Amino acid sequence: MTVEEVATPHGPARVTRYDAAAPRALLLLGHGAGGGITAPDLVAATAAALDAGVSVALVEQPYRVAGRRAPAPAGQLDTAWLAVVEHVGHDLPLVVGGRSSGARVACRNATACGAIGVLCLAFPVHPPGKPGKDRLHELAAPTVPVLVVQGERDPFGVPPQASGRDLVLLRGDHSLKSDAPGLRAAVGTWLRTLP
Repeated sequence: MTVEEVATPHGPARVTRYDAAAPRALLLLGHGAGGGITAPDLVAATAAALDAGVSVALVEQPYRVAGRRAPAPAGQLDTAWLAVVEHVGHDLPLVVGGRSSGARVACRNATACGAIGVLCLAFPVHPPGKPGKDRLHELAAPTVPVLVVQGERDPFGVPPQASGRDLVLLRGDHSLKSDAPGLRAAVGTWLRTLP
């Protein structure tokens, strides 16, 4: 494991990297709006990726590194994310993703990153109780394979099946901590299908 700070236009981001023995890709994962990189679903996804021969870089956005809990605006999140992508380079094929807000960032920037796939953990389809304010356009933005792992009782909604998008429903809610083995199996299986 290595940890380094990466300069972005909005302050330093922090990248915690775990390298697989003979990596065939790099999975860049972002955290949720109010959480960090130790969220149970991110930990499970990291383990699954390493087992599948994929290195992992967990990205802490500058607002979290600065000690703030309230997320930065979407434009700042995207700019910081792209600065991290530029820093980690493209020595390996890149898969991007994250949990909740981090999944939204990954979807919005997948094309700009040159990603070969997008992993969405607990994608927040809409704010709780406001199904009319959906964010499905963000989830539809990537033109590469997308895996969505969602809790079947997620108050942020469950996205529909769609072409190019695999949806795995697990027992539980938005935290995805009720079925770590199911999450690991879904992520590992999907990562092995990527070129």
